[in-house]
Amino acid sequence: MERNDAVMPAVAIVVAAIMWVILLFTFNAGTEVPKVEVSPELQAAAAKEWPTLGAQVYTAQGCAGCHAANGSGGAGPVLAGNQQVIDDPAISINNIRKGRGLMPAYPQLSDGEVLAVTNYIRNSWGNKAEVVGPEVLQAAVAGVGPEVLRVRSRFVPEDIKLPQIFLGTFVMLLLTYGVIGLFSVWAEGVELKPGIHKRRSSPLSVLAFVASLGSAVLFSILFAVQIVRTLSAQVADADAQPVVTLEGLYSAMIFLSLAVALGIYQKYFKDGEVLVEDASGEFPW
Repeated sequence: MERNDAVMPAVAIVVAAIMWVILLFTFNAGTEVPKVEVSPELQAAAAKEWPTLGAQVYTAQGCAGCHAANGSGGAGPVLAGNQQVIDDPAISINNIRKGRGLMPAYPQLSDGEVLAVTNYIRNSWGNKAEVVGPEVLQAAVAGVGPEVLRVRSRFVPEDIKLPQIFLGTFVMLLLTYGVIGLFSVWAEGVELKPGIHKRRSSPLSVLAFVASLGSAVLFSILFAVQIVRTLSAQVADADAQPVVTLEGLYSAMIFLSLAVALGIYQKYFKDGEVLVEDASGEFPW
């Protein structure tokens, strides 16, 4: 008897694709660059208030707990004599705004406070650098360098809210139902016939099975090599970031290759049995 649920998995995947497009729009909105008002008042305050306001922010936000009161470091990197901090204010600004590693983000700080504490750490404990203004803050916030792009997708916001979590979960449920349903229809056929069904493999199915297993092994090796490279880079530089997108791609391909191998085995190698022919069910498994 022809099953009445053969088209439902395809419909679920189409709906999931539509929901995913909507989700990407919400993610993209979350990555919009915040505006920084380059006003004369902020410009003047940045030049005059940083010694006192910067010291107040450094103390009030507990920066000394990780970087020490004299910038000598501890749980956090050394700030005194740190040439990166002196040469590139964008590093400090982005770390304060977005956080990095064990350092949390400080979104509660105003533009003036971020500028003040940035200028403070770049001109304290023997550091000497040009005092930067709001135009540098805007450039630092707007800039998305290669390191940021390789660590996180451009479509992944830093703050995922409840509607995005709900929509993402719904998409995953629809995709799970659709993929499993389509596999069931492909493996068992559009018509379900009670009885034992003997599988007969062909040379092409054997080749596809071996290729999928080989693909899983290949991506496992690439994943292991990438992990070793990341660990080696972090030994040389503690601030080195893992290439998350590449590691994620390799791990995803491992699972996908194994899933394909399992599907080929189920379809062409494993004997199946249908005990009851039921046309009333809505789920194909």
